[in-house]
Amino acid sequence: MPEKTLYKKEILLPLGSALLLSDGEKLKGLWLIGQKHFGGHFSNLSEIPAEETLPVFLKTETFLARYFAGEPVSPDGIPLAPDGTPFQKLVWKELLRIPYGETKSYGSLAREVAVALHRSSMSAQAVGFAVGRNPISILIPCHRVVGAGGNL
Repeated sequence: MPEKTLYKKEILLPLGSALLLSDGEKLKGLWLIGQKHFGGHFSNLSEIPAEETLPVFLKTETFLARYFAGEPVSPDGIPLAPDGTPFQKLVWKELLRIPYGETKSYGSLAREVAVALHRSSMSAQAVGFAVGRNPISILIPCHRVVGAGGNL
């Protein structure tokens, strides 16, 4: 099956400039410009055409405006399609289950991933590696995962 055409849009957030990436229907990426792992595995970001009016971009911008206004919001209704390994996708799916305003430790998240994989245990470091490569910042809330002592 041929790959879908990708589109991008640069937006301004209270945290700085960010880049949205979509296949025209689903959100594939949301990165702060310059963040670690910016662009994920997409090495050709400069060649991707800009598109200002994609419905998924407009929905994402509405979500972000409400989020930064302090409203408890959920990314439900925004079609997400992050690229990653099956393990990474499982971890990102678990991140989506962390409620707005709450945090979870890497160890706790690792235990939940272990249950989902029908294993007795899972490395918190492996889970942390997947969390760190989350390509859809803020919507997939990797910022809600903290160390055992509550530190970032």
